[in-house]
Amino acid sequence: MAKVLEFKLPDLGEGLTEAEIVRWLVEVGDVVAVDQPVVEVETAKAMVEVPCPYGGVVTARFGEEGAELPVGAPLLTVAVGSAEPVTGPAASGESAGGGAQDESSGNVLVGYGTGAPAARRRRVRPAAISATPASPASAPAPVSAATAPVATAARVAPEAQATTAVPGPSAALVPAEASALSLAEAQGPVAVISPLVRKLARQHGLDLRHVAGTGRDGLILRTDVECAIKAAGEEPAAGAAPAAAPEPAPSAERIPLRGVRGAVAEKLSRSRREIPDATCWVDADATELMAARAAMNAAGGSAAGPKVSVLALLARICTAALARFPELNSTVDADAREIVRLPGVHLGFAAQTERGLVVPVVRDAHTRNAESIGAEIARLTQAARDGKLTPAQLTGGTFTLNNYGVFGVDGSTPIINHPEAAMLGVGRIMPKPWVYAGELAVRQVVQLSLTFDHRVCDGGTAGGFLRYVADCVEQPAVLLRTL
Repeated sequence: MAKVLEFKLPDLGEGLTEAEIVRWLVEVGDVVAVDQPVVEVETAKAMVEVPCPYGGVVTARFGEEGAELPVGAPLLTVAVGSAEPVTGPAASGESAGGGAQDESSGNVLVGYGTGAPAARRRRVRPAAISATPASPASAPAPVSAATAPVATAARVAPEAQATTAVPGPSAALVPAEASALSLAEAQGPVAVISPLVRKLARQHGLDLRHVAGTGRDGLILRTDVECAIKAAGEEPAAGAAPAAAPEPAPSAERIPLRGVRGAVAEKLSRSRREIPDATCWVDADATELMAARAAMNAAGGSAAGPKVSVLALLARICTAALARFPELNSTVDADAREIVRLPGVHLGFAAQTERGLVVPVVRDAHTRNAESIGAEIARLTQAARDGKLTPAQLTGGTFTLNNYGVFGVDGSTPIINHPEAAMLGVGRIMPKPWVYAGELAVRQVVQLSLTFDHRVCDGGTAGGFLRYVADCVEQPAVLLRTL
């Protein structure tokens, strides 16, 4: 006999406490294998496909797409050891968690996973049960994580009751839901999940069979019921001339600050609250840097791999500058009132994606040359565009390089990526009039800006760092001393 096991949202690491359901990869009734991804969730760090540690038939899902669930909340239930789809609701948390497991998962997330199967216990064969199949109107449906499905336990022996739930006519509804059913619904099935929607319709005498659902697969949402109630209240009385409907006032759009957008908002706000930052900037003649890049790529040939990018050269310049000015590769321990200088450079770079702004980190950038840094930047950028960056690839940076020149702007005052101490911003490189060798000429000019934590250094150190970066941009041969 099948056991119904509950799979909860696992700990995704990096101190994350919640995740948003982006897309379900399975439906109720689907057969899943051990470690098969069942749902795609978005955390404050990245998009993650969550594998299920059980193999069997999906009996229930918890949470609609777009809902936020805390770590440890139920995701779905799986009937293990049954080849037939199970259409009844899952057992409660007590029955789902008990008993031995027939299959174990090898795909372990941070702080989560299943071990080897527990020792088998002798079970008492349950007595025969006679139950009438549930009608479509009373069949269980997915609900939110806040209202897990409740099943009526079958009359079975005590040992089998701990891990078995048999669906019956009364298993689909809790008492609160049953009291909210409208009389109209009793005459035919309607696509409604939420008991609040049922109650709202009943209170206003609305027949849900006459409401068109705008949700997934025709699901009737609360907004559908509210619109139907409003439309019914505005119908003119018999014989009365219809009054001209007033133009509805435009309502402001509200966008929830969650996921990547919420994480960015929180981090930038914290940076502004805690870090006394200052910004200095300088214009630099990048003509020689662009010529050096062209020479590098021409000398390498097509068989030498990918071209060296401008961002890779600027990243290499940053690592050389941080070796000279280590104060900017540090963080502040406010509780201990200490400046912590970090031994290695983990270089973050800002990348704009469809999901928002993310900052992947090139580990141990101080040990890499321009070609190696460029290859790692290209790899992380592609992973960011595909939404496949892991939380570990988005944390641990010690200094950030922000190339906002790709947006066609010259300058900016970057906000420090907390808890780092500085960020270098790079504007677009474009032809401008410039005094070169005592004469006016058209040169490739770029504006560089450095935002720094004034607690870790004074303006002299920040200015020295920025001036060294500008010198390397104008005369790339300066870098030869550190290569």
